[in-house]
Amino acid sequence: KLSLAFNTSSDYRLKENITSVVDGITRLQQLKPSRFNFIADPNKTVDGFIAHEVQTVIPEAITGDKDAVDDEGNPIYQGIDQSKLVPLLTAALQEAIEKIETLEAKVAALEAE
Repeated sequence: KLSLAFNTSSDYRLKENITSVVDGITRLQQLKPSRFNFIADPNKTVDGFIAHEVQTVIPEAITGDKDAVDDEGNPIYQGIDQSKLVPLLTAALQEAIEKIETLEAKVAALEAE
């Protein structure tokens, strides 16, 4: 049985200046999920993101620079660590749940009148 885990240091003792993500929905709405195929695999369409578009919203999720090339003009491609999107997704969902619960309470109050 093979087990694989990708762990990132997350202990609070390693961190400082901790604040809540308070603009999750706003930032999430800036992401542009896309459907595409990779040039090397034209028959397989996938869901994903374009690295430089994500970089403007979640820069820590992206490695490399848009349109970078080496000394010979060969592309140096950008990469994405999609796990870095999870905190923003979680914050946006929490904000959305809070809005839903507020609206449900208002509807219930109106129906009770």
